[in-house]
Amino acid sequence: MGASKNMLFDDGQNNLAAIFKALAHPARIAILQELLKRNSCVCGELVDVLPLSQATVSQHLKELKQMNILQGEIEGKRVCYCINKDTWSTISNEIAGFFEQINQTKTCCNE
Repeated sequence: MGASKNMLFDDGQNNLAAIFKALAHPARIAILQELLKRNSCVCGELVDVLPLSQATVSQHLKELKQMNILQGEIEGKRVCYCINKDTWSTISNEIAGFFEQINQTKTCCNE
């Protein structure tokens, strides 16, 4: 969808779509799972555990950081990443609220 069409939707819809887009790649899911498993900042080790090149991993990290899902700290020539817990909590609540709507709605299929 072109950027010009985004204005046709409300902020909540655009925000939720941006969240799903940021999470919509298996490499990004793998990165997040690795960071959650380690529960600490991770630097270059992500390239060692993912079947992707350094450049590709960096691009996925950039996408997650742009959504503020990740935080990064510069240590010398390296950037270490960890999950931004505040953003993670907000995203979790927004996604849960989105899926919870089905429990509050009577649909034609379960009447």
